[in-house]
Amino acid sequence: MQTTELLPRDIAVPPMLRANRAGAAVALSHVSRSFDGNRVLANLDLTVRPGEFLSIVGKSGCGKSTLLRLIAGLDRPSVGSVTVDGTPAHQAGDRLRIMFQEPRLLPWASVAGNVAVGLRGGPDPKAVAEALESVQLADKADFWPAQLSGGQRQRVALARALVSHPGLLLLDEPLGALDALTRLTMQNLIRDMHDRAGFTAVLVTHDVAEAVALSDRIIVLGQGGILNETEILRVGPVTRGSAELAAIEAEILDAIFAA
Repeated sequence: MQTTELLPRDIAVPPMLRANRAGAAVALSHVSRSFDGNRVLANLDLTVRPGEFLSIVGKSGCGKSTLLRLIAGLDRPSVGSVTVDGTPAHQAGDRLRIMFQEPRLLPWASVAGNVAVGLRGGPDPKAVAEALESVQLADKADFWPAQLSGGQRQRVALARALVSHPGLLLLDEPLGALDALTRLTMQNLIRDMHDRAGFTAVLVTHDVAEAVALSDRIIVLGQGGILNETEILRVGPVTRGSAELAAIEAEILDAIFAA
């Protein structure tokens, strides 16, 4: 595994909702997953440290989304175990939340109503208001999803995911459908919320530059396992477009193309 130290990054910090629980630990042990005789993952071992931001990259069809679904408890391994804080992933409950490429908002509910869906202990208007403030949508609480832009809808989805202070946030290409500027804004928001709240994050993305900008560690998936692992030591904010970032991106792309 290679380790790279980055220079400070020039990203503004938005208002943030502080979590009241520490990040969750994720462990996959000897995990294999097959579909109709086709083995997608083979004897894979992976540990995600509490509070870590991990990105998973690789060629299409390499098993990235399969791996994320296993961590989310939406699928079970053919062999092996997947745990979140020592509990089987499918029993993790409120300890984890997931964001998809589509925001999946309820069209008949207001923005505030959609965020409240993320709560499990009954109505909590204060928590909803704080979550919307954290994603800079406090003034849109009474809007309908149809009145929002694509980026705003994904911010609502992010607020909904984090309103209950989960220990683990799973991100399945949540920014893939956004325009470049909105995507950059959302990247900054997600990383800054992670830095302040301390939850564990696992991102699946096809965008290597996105993975490098957001992550503490990046794994390249392929041939049923982990082909490459890069750990990034952040000493402060990361400057986008720096030579350090470009070098890391090039190394990871080389590993993907070599798979």
